[in-house]
Amino acid sequence: MAAVGGTVGHEYVLESLRKYGENPSGFLALNTGNSYFADPAADGFVAYREAGRYLVQFGGVFGPPDGRRSLLGAFLGHARSAGRRVVAIQLQREDAELYADCGFTVNQVGASYSVPLPGYSLRGSRFVKLRNKISRARRSGLEVLEAPYEAYAGQLAAIDRSWLVGKGRHVKEIEFLVGQCGGPVQDQRRLLVGRLDGAPVAYISYSPAFGSRPGWLHDLSRRLPDVPPGVMEAINLHAVEGFQREGAEWLHFGFTPFTGLAPEHEVPGASPTAGRFMRFLADRGEKVYPAASQLAYKDKWGPQLVLPEYLAFHGRASLGAVWQVLRVTRSV
Repeated sequence: MAAVGGTVGHEYVLESLRKYGENPSGFLALNTGNSYFADPAADGFVAYREAGRYLVQFGGVFGPPDGRRSLLGAFLGHARSAGRRVVAIQLQREDAELYADCGFTVNQVGASYSVPLPGYSLRGSRFVKLRNKISRARRSGLEVLEAPYEAYAGQLAAIDRSWLVGKGRHVKEIEFLVGQCGGPVQDQRRLLVGRLDGAPVAYISYSPAFGSRPGWLHDLSRRLPDVPPGVMEAINLHAVEGFQREGAEWLHFGFTPFTGLAPEHEVPGASPTAGRFMRFLADRGEKVYPAASQLAYKDKWGPQLVLPEYLAFHGRASLGAVWQVLRVTRSV
């Protein structure tokens, strides 16, 4: 076990996620660039990044239920000794209540979206447009296959570059709250590639999801700007059908900031000022984060589970801390 504030290996983090990873986006804790806090007196870990005078923590405390409070306390002590404050992003409701009880100001920041896979299909009038888009992509000659990342790494990097250029010259690639390809745990992910005339034109990466709703997380998708409509949807349906054959229980579309905000989701002690700021970003923040387009894609699959997710400030809420979260995700 690592010393307090020391590093732990990816193997330890992955095993902790398998045991304690209730957050469906928990695998993102393994993204390259994250740091880990561990305490020899407790099982589990905390994932975070440094941003200004803050430690921006991801996804709550990954540890046994009866040990999360003490591990959170140890992490706060580590932050104090380093002269840093803690802000935590993408907390589940149970995390939010724990953090509020430990002196954090907690506000809803968005929601996550999931579909149960047993019995799931695109039958019915709700999915007519989706079925038509997928049919159009297939008629264009689209071929979808699961492939090892190493076989396509260079071509996928070219897709990434074209995708980013297509978003505009001021747009940066978002990090921290989305998945990635490559790195030491790539063998745990699933990569589905769409090809036209034998050339890759789009891909979706899926990461394992653990906990009480196990399955897969749709965590990263990219395409060339000029691909036919329906290509991403066809790739995802191919994945859904494969996951169903394997007996997977859930497909999680992950977290979208500034969506699903509702007063009834707030925990006691939420900051009115931070709440108003979140609603402002929900209404006018598309240049900060592409929430509307993300939500439109997720909603077309008919998610049956929508869960609130939270942002927590140790002490009073701070718009400066929100800015640092946006900075560490490269949203600004």
